[in-house]
Amino acid sequence: MLQFPLLSRSGLLEKYIRDFCSDDGSICVLQLHDLPGGAKAFVLIAKFCYGVKMELTALNVVALRCAAEYLQMNEDFGEGNLIVQTETFLNEVFGNWADTVKALNTCEEVLQFAEELHIVSRCISSLATKACADTNLLNWPVAGSNSMPSTTGAVLWNGISTTSKPQPVGDDWWYEDVSFLSLPLYKRLIQAVELGGMNSERIAGSLMFYAKRHVPLMNRQSNFKDTNDINPGSTTISAPPEADQRALLEEIVELLPNPKGVTHTKSLLKLLHAAMILHASPSCRENLEKRVGAQLDQASLEDLLIPNMGYSVETLYDIDCFQRILDHFMAMDQAEAASSPCIAEEGELIEGASSLTSITMVANLVDAYLADVAPDVNLKFPKFQSLAAAIPDYARPLADAIYRAIDIYLKAHPWLTDSEREQICRLMNCQKLSLEASTHAAQNERLPLRVIVQVLFFEQLRLRTSISGWFFVSGNLENSQNPNANLALTTQDRAVGIDDVRERVSELEKECQTMRQEIQNIVKTKRSWNIFWRRKPRHTNSKESKASSLKAPPPASVNGQKNHENGESRN
Repeated sequence: MLQFPLLSRSGLLEKYIRDFCSDDGSICVLQLHDLPGGAKAFVLIAKFCYGVKMELTALNVVALRCAAEYLQMNEDFGEGNLIVQTETFLNEVFGNWADTVKALNTCEEVLQFAEELHIVSRCISSLATKACADTNLLNWPVAGSNSMPSTTGAVLWNGISTTSKPQPVGDDWWYEDVSFLSLPLYKRLIQAVELGGMNSERIAGSLMFYAKRHVPLMNRQSNFKDTNDINPGSTTISAPPEADQRALLEEIVELLPNPKGVTHTKSLLKLLHAAMILHASPSCRENLEKRVGAQLDQASLEDLLIPNMGYSVETLYDIDCFQRILDHFMAMDQAEAASSPCIAEEGELIEGASSLTSITMVANLVDAYLADVAPDVNLKFPKFQSLAAAIPDYARPLADAIYRAIDIYLKAHPWLTDSEREQICRLMNCQKLSLEASTHAAQNERLPLRVIVQVLFFEQLRLRTSISGWFFVSGNLENSQNPNANLALTTQDRAVGIDDVRERVSELEKECQTMRQEIQNIVKTKRSWNIFWRRKPRHTNSKESKASSLKAPPPASVNGQKNHENGESRN
């Protein structure tokens, strides 16, 4: 057997030669189809057995370890056999991050054998420990580049030599390295770092990095501005089939941490957009919609304008999706309000309540969203009304934004009935309109007459309030002066102050008169048009009756006018 070093090192080959080959000198052919690593691994094993120099690296050590186990190359068949050599080198590999990642990647080729030898679990455990470790305590230098040096190849010749270099790391240093792992291995790594106590923000960041690398749709904008925008900061691989992308995206969504806010709203909306295009499962899309709804106050209008992906496109943007997201937010807000002592029974938030800021931000977001989708002629009145009515009145400190959205919608939908115009205008509180918005609304012909009158009424009421407040402040200022100042106030100074008040009151009265005149003009215009359209033409059969309606006034009116003139001359 010493003449055949390969047979002397392998228990399996020795058994095969002894059992299947005869001693008559005939050729014996053995076929090892199940050998881990295939022909490449067998060539390296042959070099090892025959004393030829070979390089043991992180890229081939897993296959060689599995092949050595398969060929039974243990210490019973020679001291320092391949199993011991590869195990020793694997322990060196586990001490280096980059080499461990390479070794774990190669496990895919011999996955069954690597699992049986616990190489996969050992790689994942090593990576999870390093990813969860405090880099400051390990004294690892901050990374200057994304690439991480690995151990140099070890030349295996009667022993092992390997070097391990310090690993440069940054805050999210491990994202890119593990993003090249297959989904099953990456999923096990994420579960391991979660058990290791890693914070949810870092886990979510790694998941989003992985999704962007393997789902090209994640690197596109959610709106129509640029549908081919690819993130230049990441190296993308060739796009996998849509079925694989869909399965991967659904797995990523399931792995996302549950706490609110750990995943950026922008990232969640990108996932939702990709899920719609890839036709992900309803449960996946519902999961994402709930996550977005929970932190809707952190969203931006541009990300919420998701194009409609339905087969029968009614509206340009997916209004129903935004409605569901808004409903999730309002449901959570109402649940928090019910358990919060800061909420009054009337449904109005007390000043200083924690949820006031978030719901006000969402109200502004909804109003801006309505203004963007309002020009769409296919946007039905019930959908617009439902979105606008979902926000309570107390969440809108000013009604200017909702008025702007309503005005745009009325302009784009001139066929709305009077009843629908009345209903849509009830969505805004005329008392909360600014002076500029009130001025615009008072002259807006698209608004119903009742709304215009209401706007003018509240504006006049505001004017009266300001006048009374001015007098009140003026009186307090006079009374707050010290007694000596009252004695020193001359008659001339008092007269000047009274003149200023009279001038201000006169200006306010002129403004009130102008408002009244505008109301009267609007009412007259509306009445004249109503009378014109309601008047029915008279049907006559004779031409004489038609002509009689065009006759001049009777002479009596002329005589009466002359008599009147004579009477004036006599006087």
